[in-house]
Amino acid sequence: MVEATASHPVHDRLSINRLGLWLFIISDSFLFAALLSSRFFLQGVHRPAELNQPLGLVISIILVASSLTAYRSEMAAAHGDQRGFRNNILMTIGLGLLFIIGVGVEWREAFTHFPPSTGFGTIFFTLTGVHASHVLSGLILLGIVLFLGRKGRFTSGSYWGVEGAVKYWHFVDVAWVFIYPTLYLVS
Repeated sequence: MVEATASHPVHDRLSINRLGLWLFIISDSFLFAALLSSRFFLQGVHRPAELNQPLGLVISIILVASSLTAYRSEMAAAHGDQRGFRNNILMTIGLGLLFIIGVGVEWREAFTHFPPSTGFGTIFFTLTGVHASHVLSGLILLGIVLFLGRKGRFTSGSYWGVEGAVKYWHFVDVAWVFIYPTLYLVS
C-alpha cells in the first residue's frame, strides 16, 4: 500500500493540483453568483436603452473565440506540438486583450449614459470590472505559461501549467456567458 502511493508522487500532485483549482473555481463562482443576483435585487429587471448591445455581443464573441484557441493550445501541449501551443496561446492572449479594449470602450460610453452613481451603473461597472480583473489575471497567467513554454517547460507528459491556466480561462469565459445575458438581454 505505501509503496503504491510512493511510486506515483507526480500523479498524486497532479490530482491535488486539479482538486485545488476546481475548489478555487467553485469558490470564485460564488462571487459571480452574488454579483449576478444583485443585478435583480438592486435594479429589478430594467435595462437602459443606451446600453451598447452590439458592442456587448462583439466582445462576447471575442471571448468565446478565445476559449477555442485556449483549448487548442492545451491540446497542442498535450501532444507535444510546441509551435501549435505557442501560436494558440498567443491568439488567446490577443483575443483577451481585444476583449479588455472592448470593455474599455464600453466603459467610456457607459459613463455618459449610466454613471456608477446610478443603480444600473453600480451593477454594470461592478460586474464588468470584477470580470475584467479576472480576465487580466488570466492574461497574466497565460503570459507566464507562454514564457515557460518558450523555455521548454511543458512536454506531452507534463503540461499541468497549461492545463490549469486554460481551465481558469474557460471559467472566466463561462462567467461572461452568464454576465452577458444578465446585463444585455434581460430587460
